[in-house]
Amino acid sequence: MRCASLGGNFILKATCLSTGGLKCLCDTTEKLRNSLDYLRSLLNEPTNFKLIYRYAFDFAREKDQRSLDINTAKCMLGLLLGKTWSLFPVFHQFLEQSKYKVINKDQWCNVLEFSRTINLDLSNYDEDGAWPVLLDEFVEWYKGKQMT
Repeated sequence: MRCASLGGNFILKATCLSTGGLKCLCDTTEKLRNSLDYLRSLLNEPTNFKLIYRYAFDFAREKDQRSLDINTAKCMLGLLLGKTWSLFPVFHQFLEQSKYKVINKDQWCNVLEFSRTINLDLSNYDEDGAWPVLLDEFVEWYKGKQMT
């Protein structure tokens, strides 16, 4: 399989535990294709999705780096949240024009929490909450954009 934004060729080996405790190893594209429905069903469970989301950060970052470069982060966020978070296109647009060159793990994890807990109109966003500055700046930018 090839993903240009993740830098080259790799063999996907996904070990997954089903509810019955069976292990399946997807080491070929055919095995992966045959397992896609099952793997998609795992993503619908919030706890499993959170584990996969957190794993995706470590998977996608360069091994000698503690952060994820912004282009890779945008790609991965699109894959993980693009179809489920209605604000993702706007967040992506924010990242495109922002000063950020990297996303650290705390920011990464908080983006998921933000996407799950903050209303689309941002009405329950607490400016004094413990959100990373990245998300404070996104909210400020988004509200400013809505006023124009």
